[in-house]
Parts: sequence; C-alpha cells; structure tokens
Amino acid sequence: MFTDIVILAGGFGERLWPASSPEYPKQFMTVSGGVSFLQSSVLRALALKPSGKIIIVTRRDLLEPVAVHCSTLLVRLDADERRKIKNDLYIIPETVPRQTTAPLILSCHFLDIMFPAPQHSILVLTSDHIIAPVEKFVSDSEKACKAVTNGKIVCYAIPPTEPATGYGYIKAGSPENADGSVFRIEQFREKPDKKTAEEYVASGSYWWNSGMFGFTSDVLKKELADHEPDVYNAFEHLPEGEKPVTGYYNGIKYVETWPAMDTAYEKTPAIAIDKSVAEKTANAYAVRASFDWDDIGSWDAFEKLFDTNEGKTVEINSANCFVYSDLPVALCGVKDLIVVIKNGNALVMKKGASSMVRDAVKQMKND
Repeated sequence: MFTDIVILAGGFGERLWPASSPEYPKQFMTVSGGVSFLQSSVLRALALKPSGKIIIVTRRDLLEPVAVHCSTLLVRLDADERRKIKNDLYIIPETVPRQTTAPLILSCHFLDIMFPAPQHSILVLTSDHIIAPVEKFVSDSEKACKAVTNGKIVCYAIPPTEPATGYGYIKAGSPENADGSVFRIEQFREKPDKKTAEEYVASGSYWWNSGMFGFTSDVLKKELADHEPDVYNAFEHLPEGEKPVTGYYNGIKYVETWPAMDTAYEKTPAIAIDKSVAEKTANAYAVRASFDWDDIGSWDAFEKLFDTNEGKTVEINSANCFVYSDLPVALCGVKDLIVVIKNGNALVMKKGASSMVRDAVKQMKND
C-alpha cells in the first residue's frame, strides 16, 4: 500500500456560499454524524494504513481549524489510529496559495528531507469529497499503488452518471491488466460544455477525473523537471536549506518555520497538477473506481445528502424545495428552490442554477 498520504486542504469556499467562506471552506462543514469532510479524509487515509506519514497541506490562515478538526477526531479512533495521528500526521501551512502542484512537490521534499527512504509512494487525497464504501476505496488503492511502484502516475477514473459539465474527463486508452480495471490514459479533457459532455458519456470511453493522484516522489520530480521546469527549479534547492522546524498546534504536529519553503513559494508559478504533469506526461494511468464518489461542488449536489430540510421550515403550497438554515424559514407558493441562510447571509436559488453561485459571490464582493 502507499507509504504516505497527502491531503490537500486549501480552498476558498465559494461554491457552497454562504455556508462556506474563505475563513470556513467546505472541508470544515459537517454532513452526517458530526464528522466534517476533512475528518472523513483523515479517516480515509487511516483506512489505507500507510506505513509513513499523513500530510495535510493548507493555507496558513487555516492552521487553527485544521488542527482542531484533527484533534477532535481522536475521540472517534482506536488506540492505534490515535497513535498514528499523534506521531505521523503533519500539517504544512503554505506561505501563500499556489494551486496544487506546489504543495505536492513541497510534500515530496518534506518527506525526502525529514524521513529519508528508498522510495516514498504517495497518494493525494482531497479534503472535501465523499467516497463510499471505504472498503472498495482501499481495494482500488491497492491496484493504484501497484501501478505507482512500477513508475506510473495514477488517478482514479469515476464512471460518469450524467453529462456533468463541472468535472474534467479522462479518455480511456489500452487496458493495463486482464480485467481492464487499470488502463492507460489516452487524454485528459477540460470541463466540457453540455453538448460535449453528452457526447463523452454516450461514447462510453470517457470517465470523470476525481482529482486524486498517486506517484512516487522521484517520478513526480522527474515529470516536473521535464514538463514544468519553473516549478521544479523553484523547489530544487530545498534539500540544501535549513530543515523544517516542527511544533505542535492543539496537540497536532505542524511545520512552524521553513524559510526554504517561503523562498520557493515566492518563485514558483501557481499551476494545477492536472496542467503541469497529468496532461503532459506519457506515463498516466487510471484505476477504474468501484467506489461511489462525489465532490459535492454545488448546492444541487449537497442537497442530495439530506432526506429532510436542515432547520425549521414551514411550507405553504410549496413543493420540491430544500432549506439549509440557521433561522426559521417559511416558503409560500414556491417550488424547486434551494434556500441557504448561514453566517448572516442568505442564498435563494432555483434548483439547477448552482453554477451562478460563484459569480454571485464575486459580484457581492465587488459591490
């Protein structure tokens, strides 16, 4: 299995506004059982039983809530899992947000510098997705790890259930194993328009890109050196600088100071790992996911997690509405609405209009 897990926990909370915000992005929201998205990701990492470290990379201003969510999770764990969190989980607060390539190459250097090993096989998890059942995720990850230790860069391909326009797509190439559960990626595709998405799904050759990647530290560095030298060069000298100084925040280990990281972040461009490596490498493979997956990237998706409204609601001659509110809400003569009242702000949207929320947030900021 993978030796190390990296969880990306940045984000600015625009798509699920007003329940999420830059100060309280989606990963801190709870859905069921009082467990947050971030805590679910940590539990997922523990289920993989990595022999090495669990690293959470986040924005510097989110250090406190990330540490709190990790420490409050301890009461739900058994003794071995608690020891793993206390001994082997590290939070790395980024100097400034730089998309996803920078935190991943940073994590590779952190592991190589602090915990030298013949090979670090790394799985990248997101902090705000829903994945179930965990047993199938573990089984698929074993296949992914086997490919990674053979020098591949691997992601999870999600079977599309609809012609979604909010996800990137993967075009499947030749199978790598007998049952076709691992295959070469012929091409990565950007988020399509509706017509193109319908063509992708109808073809049967396209899969959703989950955004989770597996690789070894050495392979990622080589790919960046070949395809994105500006990023590679920005971090190349980290091993020559002072080692990271670690401390404890709310009982959780974190990188307190690391001047070499600060210097690298000043130099590196901001680019997603999909753009810097995945779309350019000839070494990309995918594991066909047997687990259910959703990135809950909209209120339309979020609503599906609930059987009833969240908050006191009165409905008069109204139908097919969802309410997620801190305040009592009365609905009169309306249908097909999503109403969210959180953190002193209100959102009223027609179902299916989630793509407009980010634009609304930006316009409110400008006004």
